[in-house]
Amino acid sequence: MIRSFGWSSVQFLMFGAQWTVLLSLVTFAIGGFFGLIFALLRTLGPRPVQLVIAGFIQLVQATPLLIVVFLAFYGLSFVGLFFPPLVAAGLSLAIYTTAFLADIWRGCIEAIPRQQWEAADSLALTGVQKLRYVILPQAFRIALGPTVGFMVQIVKNTSVTALIGFVELTRAGQLLNNMTFQPFAVFLTVSAFYFMFCYPLSYLSERLKGKRDVRPAH
Repeated sequence: MIRSFGWSSVQFLMFGAQWTVLLSLVTFAIGGFFGLIFALLRTLGPRPVQLVIAGFIQLVQATPLLIVVFLAFYGLSFVGLFFPPLVAAGLSLAIYTTAFLADIWRGCIEAIPRQQWEAADSLALTGVQKLRYVILPQAFRIALGPTVGFMVQIVKNTSVTALIGFVELTRAGQLLNNMTFQPFAVFLTVSAFYFMFCYPLSYLSERLKGKRDVRPAH
């Protein structure tokens, strides 16, 4: 039976949109946690550790996200690890996010002028104190714009998980289109949801990039 596109259809898309938002937040939280650790190790860790992390980042960035998703959902099953779509989606997107945020944040840390590191050394601060009070606050201001901008990519890339059956916004649109056979109305509404999520983030990112500056510590 063919359904008409109406308010109930919009509610179904809202259900998918909720999972898009949830997956984006979980992905950013996990990827941000490991991304910060990798960024610090990539900048300050021993040379062998830096090389391993650099290799990981290059490998993930050179691999299409769809392949990462397929490996998490289908590939790991061959070694006895069976993940439901939600877990596979979160795992693959977290790996993707970790690699990109680690690279973004490494660049922000390395953008701090050398004089700031030397000033922290002259104050006899420990390594942790140097990062906490001098380096990371300045790097944080630099990183705000690019990080918010990357969040737009996270939201949009959740659509890839539709191919493993995870019912986020795009998958909800596909299912609804199969029930209504009104692709223009369905995917125009899907696009409107993505616009509502992504445009404010893009606008905020540009504002933050325009205002960013690094104030030397005194």
